[in-house]
Parts: sequence; structure tokens; C-alpha cells
Amino acid sequence: MSKKTYLIFMLCIAGLFCFSADKKANTEFYQLMPLKDGSIEIVYKWKDPAVVYEVAVEKGEIAYSGRPLCILSFKQKEVQSRSKAHIKIGITSKVINVPIKLGDTVKEGDILLTLRPEFIAHDSAVSEKGEKSTTILGLMNKIWHSTGLYEIIVQTGNDWRLGIGRIIMIFVGILLLYLAVFKGFEPLLLVPIGFGAVLANIPIAAIAGPDGILGMIYKIGVQTGVFPLMIFMGVGAMTDFGPLIANPKTAILGAAAQTGIFFALVGALALSVWVPGIDFGLKDAASIGIIGGADGPTAIFLTSKLSPSLLGSVAVAAYSYMALVPIIQPPIMRMLTTVEERKIKMKQLRNVSKLEKISFPLIITLLCAMLLPDAAPLIGMLMFGNFMKECGVVDRLSDTTQNALINIVTIMLGLAVGSKLSADKFLNMETLGIVLLGLIAFSIGTTTGVLLGKLMSKLSGGTINPLIGAAGVSAVPMAARVVNKVGLEEDHHNFLLMHAMGPNVAGVIGSAVAAGVLLNALM
Repeated sequence: MSKKTYLIFMLCIAGLFCFSADKKANTEFYQLMPLKDGSIEIVYKWKDPAVVYEVAVEKGEIAYSGRPLCILSFKQKEVQSRSKAHIKIGITSKVINVPIKLGDTVKEGDILLTLRPEFIAHDSAVSEKGEKSTTILGLMNKIWHSTGLYEIIVQTGNDWRLGIGRIIMIFVGILLLYLAVFKGFEPLLLVPIGFGAVLANIPIAAIAGPDGILGMIYKIGVQTGVFPLMIFMGVGAMTDFGPLIANPKTAILGAAAQTGIFFALVGALALSVWVPGIDFGLKDAASIGIIGGADGPTAIFLTSKLSPSLLGSVAVAAYSYMALVPIIQPPIMRMLTTVEERKIKMKQLRNVSKLEKISFPLIITLLCAMLLPDAAPLIGMLMFGNFMKECGVVDRLSDTTQNALINIVTIMLGLAVGSKLSADKFLNMETLGIVLLGLIAFSIGTTTGVLLGKLMSKLSGGTINPLIGAAGVSAVPMAARVVNKVGLEEDHHNFLLMHAMGPNVAGVIGSAVAAGVLLNALM
């Protein structure tokens, strides 16, 4: 190539590409490398890695002026000034090679694309009638290439998670919807989670991506930890602490059921040693461990502080098991108790005065603030919501918190959790390990609570029904309702709901305290 030709060629390259980012336009994240055959390599040059968010061209294709070539997504913690960047073509070129695919992580020095400029007079031909000429076959081919079905077929050959994996996760979302609609399993949670899973796995639409509606909801409410705190405030406003105040010894059952947290913590560390492809640190293990308490808001809050990279997986596991309490707990409860034990009727609780109900949230908040400040955000919001309910002078605020506010946040949180059921994020060893640990830990928490309930029943001379120990997990009020249902199956007059609410409320407080201890120890 002569010097003159080379100079003209480089001038063409100078106008070849234009870059647009969400925050600031520049070209610093890639460089153009001319090759001897007249082609150009686009090379990624930032030290911080990026994820391929979209690939808009294929090998052998002619890319016309102004068309996007690919989109890269940057991790927020690494690149604070932007979240997504486009590469757009300045002049018509032929795509020689596309070494990247959707979902890949590119690092410094990786080749993004190889192009050869096509010096043509016009980007499109015009017919005598003034319309762009095309063929029906070409039009049909273009439409087919833009479909989600084509994307799934192509991606299955590159990365099965982005191909057939999407179909699998869509069916998982439909299964969750089926359990909610036709089986009645916690529809308030499973309906938004299930539909969010379906939306997140629709190819090309990128609904769960950084700029998609689900991605934005997740970033605003889950990553910041705002949604969990608002949920706790709503739970406090909806919960009657009277059963716990009237029978404080049931708080022991709430503490016993938290053993699942520490089992999952140790289990996560064990998986890192024994299972290839899994590498959990101590902070990761603590974030996974909190799933054992079956408390979704607490799990999200702790993980956002200790291990943000696992936030999606932990949120999915925690809320899935909260919603599936009616499936998981009853077999364990029946296996560990006899028919006679399940028929035990407990005495009616004493009446709790208004002064006691008003004083309780204040006392717990102050104790928490003095002894364990790291748990204060969770405990504080829980007790604030309950104080509004019990004080009797802010009925409008209490009603809003119990209804409109918590309903809105539940919808948003459910959709955000469902967005993390996308195939590329869910179908990997670490996420599946977290889900499995959560199931085992939740089962152990239920088992420990029932066994301690059996012991307390023996020591009390048979006045305590051991089933209420299962309500010691933090899934409030789901676990208490399940206890009541299992008790009614043996005796239609054995109502255990209010008795089970004592350990259930204690479990919520216990999981928040456990989260505070872990935060204090590991931050």
C-alpha cells in the first residue's frame, strides 16, 4: 500500500465510527487497528471489563452508515461515569469477523469486530418510482432475523443459556404463575416474580437489562436496599406483636429457627472447597446464610452491604422459599410430630394492654440502637410501622403503609426479583448452589424450631403445641398460616394462628439481629 493510498485510507477510518454513551460521548474505550489487507479491527482497550449487551451484526453482512454494531454494558462499580456504550458505523462496511457474542465479558486487548470499508456512492439504490428497491425474500429474511425465535436458535449454538436456557426459565416463570393462580401459593409474591421471570427471558427486548424497566426497578429499589426497608415498615404496620408480648417464651422458638442461617453460612464455605466453579468468600457465605431465615427483605439488605455481586441470586432464593412455605414446611412438620402432638390445644392468650403495645416497639428500637446499631435500619422500620399501627393517632398513615405502600413495593420488588431469573444469570453453578443451600437451610430452620417446640411441650406438660416452632422462621405471616392449617387438619377446632404469631414475629426480629451481627463482624 503506497503512502498516499494509506493516508486516504486512514482519513476514511477517522470518520468510520461514532460512539455514543449514556453520559458522555468519547472514543476512549476502543481503538482502531488497520490491517495489511485493508480491514480494520476494533479492539477494546479499557482496563475495566465490559459485558456484551447486544450484537447487531453478523459475519459477512454489509453494515450501512449510521447502523449500530454492538452495545457494551459496564459494571457500575467499575465505571462510574456510564453504564452502556454503543459503537455505530460511520461509512458502509462489510463485517469480516464477529468474535464476540451476547453475554461475553470483554477485557483489555480483546477484538470486538473486524470490518472492511466498502467505498460505494450510495448506501441504498432508488427505483424509478422513488422507492428503495428490495426483494420480498430479503424483507422476509430481515424480519426473520429480528425475531426472538431466531435469536434463541442462534444463541443455542453459542451459549445454551442464552438460547434454550431462556425457554427453560420462561417455563419456570409459568410454573410459578401456575402455583400462585391455581394452587394459591403466596400469589402476592409469586405472581410478580413469575411474570418478571417470563419478561426477563424474552430475547432481544432486554427488559431486564440496564435500560429495561425491570433493570431500572432493580437498580433503584433492590441495589440501594430501599425496598427491603419499606417492606419491613409495611410488615410492622400489619403485624400484631400482642401474641409475643403475651407469651414471651415463644421468642425462644424464633431464635431456634435461625440455626438455618449459620448452617447455610458454613455450607457455602464448604461448597467453595469441594465444588469446582464455586468460590464464595466469608462475606458471600454470610449473605447466603441469611436465606436460612426465610426473610427476603433481610437477605436483600444484608447482601447489598456485604456481597452485591450475589444480590440477584440471594434475592431469588430467599423470596422463592418464602413463597413456597406451604410446600416445604408441612411434610417436615408431620414427619417430626405425632397426631396427638398436633392436636394439642393451647390456652387463649391474655389480653395485652395498649400501653404494652405502644411501649414494645420503642423498647425494642432503643435496645437495638444501643446494643446492635447495624441492625437498626431493619428493626427501626419494622418497629416504626408497628408503632403507627398501635398508637392510634395516625390511622391514615398506618392505613397507607398497610395497604397502598406495601402493595406498590411488593409489586416492584417481585418484578425485580423475577428479573434475576433470566437464564444467563440463574443457570450457573453459583446460583444453583445458593438455591440448594437455601432450601436445605430453610428445612433445617423449620426442623430446629419444631424439635425445640417438642421439648417445650414436654417441659410444659403438654400445654404447647410443637407445631408453632415451625413458625419461628421469618416468613411472616406465611409460616404462621401454615402452622394453623396443619393444626386444623387434625382437629377442626384447633386454632393455632395467634399462638404461632409469637414465634413468627420473634423470627423476624431474630433474623434482623443475625444480619446486624454479621454486618458488625464482617464490614
